[in-house]
Amino acid sequence: MDITATSPCPDGKTQNGTADGVVVFVCRNCRSEDDPNADPRPGALLSSAAIAKAQDVGIEVRSVNCLANCKRGLSASIRSVDGWSYIFGGLAQDDADDLLIGAQLLASAPDGLMPWRGRPDSLKRGMIARTPPFDYTEEKS
Repeated sequence: MDITATSPCPDGKTQNGTADGVVVFVCRNCRSEDDPNADPRPGALLSSAAIAKAQDVGIEVRSVNCLANCKRGLSASIRSVDGWSYIFGGLAQDDADDLLIGAQLLASAPDGLMPWRGRPDSLKRGMIARTPPFDYTEEKS
């Protein structure tokens, strides 16, 4: 798969700024523990599936070479320009729809946090971390 692969818009151009600045990054290099020599790699299959499905929902999906989460692969992140970003592991090849649902939840969240309610199970049990937006200031209690 091309390192620059992204989900295209219906006009064939790359989506930029769709879904309120939310982008899904999928590690295409993740291997299967059961068959580490499988080709294509499960990460590449998840990435391809997410890119194909994203064409219809206005979410940008990018395939990346490595998210350095090999112990907990398959891995993906959902990044928000103005909100929090999330890193997920332990995904399955058929979790492309779950990633897109998560991206839509994050894009529509008024506080920039992906809501727990409505989040697919794979994104509940597979959440590794969330990171604050760049302009985040410390919460005061």
